[in-house]
Amino acid sequence: MDSLQLLLDGFASALTPVNLLYALVGVTLGTLVGVLPGIGPAMTVALLLPVTFTVPPASAFIMFAGIYYGGMYGGSTTSILLNTPGESSSMITALEGNKMAKRGRAAQALATAAIGSFVAGTLATGLLVVAAPAVVAFAIAFGPEDYFALAILAFTAVSSVLSRSVVRGLASLGFGLAIGLVGIDQQTGQARLTLGIPQLFDGIDVVIVAVGLFALGEALYVASRLRHVPPEVIPVGRAYLGRADWARSWKPWLRGTALGFPFGALPGGGAEIPTFLSYATEKKLARGVAREEYGKGAIEGVAGPEAANNASAAGTLVPLLSLGLPTSATAAILLAAFQQYGLQPGPQLFDHNPALVWGMIASLFVGNAMLLVLNLPLAPLWAKVLHVPRPYLYAGIVMFAALGVYALNASAVDLIVLFILGLLGWAMRRFGLPVAPAVIGMILGPMAEIQLRRALAIGAGEVTVLVKSPIAVVLLVLSALALLTPVFRKLMARRRGRAVTPGSHPE
Repeated sequence: MDSLQLLLDGFASALTPVNLLYALVGVTLGTLVGVLPGIGPAMTVALLLPVTFTVPPASAFIMFAGIYYGGMYGGSTTSILLNTPGESSSMITALEGNKMAKRGRAAQALATAAIGSFVAGTLATGLLVVAAPAVVAFAIAFGPEDYFALAILAFTAVSSVLSRSVVRGLASLGFGLAIGLVGIDQQTGQARLTLGIPQLFDGIDVVIVAVGLFALGEALYVASRLRHVPPEVIPVGRAYLGRADWARSWKPWLRGTALGFPFGALPGGGAEIPTFLSYATEKKLARGVAREEYGKGAIEGVAGPEAANNASAAGTLVPLLSLGLPTSATAAILLAAFQQYGLQPGPQLFDHNPALVWGMIASLFVGNAMLLVLNLPLAPLWAKVLHVPRPYLYAGIVMFAALGVYALNASAVDLIVLFILGLLGWAMRRFGLPVAPAVIGMILGPMAEIQLRRALAIGAGEVTVLVKSPIAVVLLVLSALALLTPVFRKLMARRRGRAVTPGSHPE
């Protein structure tokens, strides 16, 4: 009942004219930028992060909620019409959705993605209302050693799940931890990794890191691989669903939601696994015409994965808001946004800033409804955005990122750091290193260091204090499993390959 009352108070905040305007601006900007090829929700939020610097915190996060969900909606449009997923979780949408579009059913593919996103987003946000306070009640008992173990879990889970190899994920994490060390040590007062530059004594601003590694790095990488060929955009009319399409879509929407939300809420769960599981589930359950259409543009192959993708997006907000634990690239950028306002997500955020938290959660419901209204009738308009020439697009992103970062402190040093990080982001993509672990390492690294020092001070320097708490032990065991599971899978695959040699006939 307390959560329900707080949610109603959140609606009172989210439904004020000013905040409704911010929500509308957020969903429109999120969809507009998310529709552009090669730009996913993480880059959308990172690129627009400096825009909200002068906006009040409650309004800013209502706007961010709109940008977050809008970027998810926009990514499905790009996947369906251009076969260019903005992120890995949209690959399945591109797989079946683009084939539907080529068969002349682009309108139906966009409609089932938009309505499925609305259904999944609404249901998953309702689950967020229930789950987040429960996790907060559990997290209140956390000590310094538990928070340190939680940070280790975040590091290992994200490094192993969001990367093609554990080594590359940990290398990216190392970059982030090193960036997080820049500045004055809070306990000793010693300058670390500042190279004697006074502007770096306060550390590198999280906004600069987010914009540099995500937005600028992605723009440079895509521009470096750019072919001067105009994109082939499939024409689309008004998005709609016929009666038969509704009958084939509503069950996949519900099943996708049920798969997406719990995976999103798990550390390192991500959206990739539930979208693939949803696709496999719908393919297995398909009968008749649906079975024949799989691989050629089955509507179930768009409805289920798109619902799982959006439900997972809401699920990532559970550990982010209740524990301060980002489990995806976009969640890491949102954490940077909180720190931009001097806020740290976690149990204390619910106690000290309930109006902000519940206003943001309520705005997810409002933004979801706005997106449905925007996406169905305006699908042809969003399709026209895809005709923007690529060279102008990415040159504009670089300029916009530079202007936004310079506006923070009017410092030339910030611009130099931005472009160095942008080049680092380009190099990481070029050599297959994931960017998300670097951002999470930079944001959570200082917190992990402080909690480790506190725990060791309480334990009089005894390292065993880190494993005296049952919660810490469980979290550290989960960290070890997250780190070792990919290694065990590779070893098992090699053993199977040796057991079944060419020409042999295993019994």
